[in-house]
Amino acid sequence: MGKSKAGPVAELLVSADNKTTALPWDEARSRISDARYYWLTTVHPSGQPQVRPVLAVWAGDVLCTTSGARARKGRNLERDPHCSVAVLADDMQIAVEGVASRVTDDDALERVAEAYRSKYSWPVTVVNRAFDAPYGAPTAGPPPYQVYAITPATVFGFVIDEAAGPRHTRWRF
Repeated sequence: MGKSKAGPVAELLVSADNKTTALPWDEARSRISDARYYWLTTVHPSGQPQVRPVLAVWAGDVLCTTSGARARKGRNLERDPHCSVAVLADDMQIAVEGVASRVTDDDALERVAEAYRSKYSWPVTVVNRAFDAPYGAPTAGPPPYQVYAITPATVFGFVIDEAAGPRHTRWRF
């Protein structure tokens, strides 16, 4: 969960006038970070995609989410870490494709916990390389909650604000 050494390469996918430039990565990253709700897609053992709503936070250069140890999404990520996350911002639809890994370092977990406390007021604490909390999502079951960092490989941003015009951009990391 360190700082990235170089930003991603941006490629404009659609332009109304062929003069428009790709959106800066900072704009997409800000929208990903500021979003409230996310949809995580993992790979079920059958090979089928499995989509679940999640809460997530941007920490350093990764998107972090949680799962109960017995939840299907967590078991899917342990078996096959490839995943994608859909994000709807006010003026852009975003798809983050990447690879998830368990976060077990106490310092990294504390940074992610602080991000969750700040963004969602979720009173999580770090205990035994996972999160503990007095409550979680109704379907999450009891703690501990495993933390996953999703390292982006490719991010797509589809502008839906007509004033900005089509500036659909792909960022490759």
